[in-house]
Amino acid sequence: MMSNQQTAAASNDAQKTAYIQKVIRHAGDQARQRFPWLQQQNLIGGSVMAVSVLGMLLAAWLYHLDMLGWWLCIPLVAILQSLIHELEHDLIHQMYFKDKPWAYNLMLLLCWLTRPSTVSPWLRKELHFHHHKHSGSHNDLEERGITNGAPWGLRRLLMTGDNLAAVWMRPLQTFRMISDYATSLKPANRAEHTKQMLRAFNGYFPVGLMHYALWYSFLAIHGASLLASLSGHALHLSPAQQHWVSLLNFLAVVWLIPSHLRTFSLHFISSNLHYYGDVQERNVMQQCQVLTAWWLAPLQLFCFNFGATHAIHHFVVRDPFYIRQLTAKQAHVAMRAMGVRFNDFGTFRRANRYHTVPENEPGFDVMAAAK
Repeated sequence: MMSNQQTAAASNDAQKTAYIQKVIRHAGDQARQRFPWLQQQNLIGGSVMAVSVLGMLLAAWLYHLDMLGWWLCIPLVAILQSLIHELEHDLIHQMYFKDKPWAYNLMLLLCWLTRPSTVSPWLRKELHFHHHKHSGSHNDLEERGITNGAPWGLRRLLMTGDNLAAVWMRPLQTFRMISDYATSLKPANRAEHTKQMLRAFNGYFPVGLMHYALWYSFLAIHGASLLASLSGHALHLSPAQQHWVSLLNFLAVVWLIPSHLRTFSLHFISSNLHYYGDVQERNVMQQCQVLTAWWLAPLQLFCFNFGATHAIHHFVVRDPFYIRQLTAKQAHVAMRAMGVRFNDFGTFRRANRYHTVPENEPGFDVMAAAK
């Protein structure tokens, strides 16, 4: 039961939320009136996908011809992947081709193949809707899966850029998170609960598992080569092995490393802008902050300015990513006026809590984190 003070605060937040939503919707309507072509969402979404996929293929071809350096190919592909991530998020909310299942599912498949380190987009659709309903709660698997709510340190930093590492570096906690998520779906019986858990556990099959098999092979072969070099003994490979390593190096530059660069950038931003643990259920005012600090610009580049615009989406879901970019200025004015937090970096110390430092969090050293 909430106290009278908490009830009054929640009511006040509801009024603030309604005002922000009104401003955002009005700004979106104005943008559509100013640029009528924005109404062609299917055409825009399909065009962005086509340009992004063709751009990735062109970058790979130019790199193969030695006409594009690895140092430019990697960030270029990561930027294109960030556009595709925004498309996937919009597709989850059925903003493109909702009346054409074949085109809709083809778009989702392309989202997965071009960003292979992610979970199945069809599973993510379920996780994301659940996230909107329970943002900041212990069964918000989408955000907790990318380290939201975990104490900050080297362990969280490593998990931020590697989704599979976020599983094997905390296996028991991952099991509990998935169990909490499955329970929150209110399964009819134990068998249904187990089915939901298995579905979540298998989210990386098959594309994600293929990606990580290649990624860890790349790390292993170059780690072994480095150790051999440091010990004064070169690593000798057969012609077949050399061919395999060359192919692996090529895939790393045009596909694997960009995926991890984009993943780290997005997950660092996303896991720090969402609050966790002491958030009131369905209170949008407490779910997200806005990140606009200048030093985050390199990360924002590889997640399409996610830190500055994602909180807008929590208030108004209907608008695709490009309209959020167009209306961000008006939205931010309203959000600041109503008390939405901007650049609240105290969350690093508070492990994403909205109000409190989690003193009883297992393994969380409050004094060490405060230093």
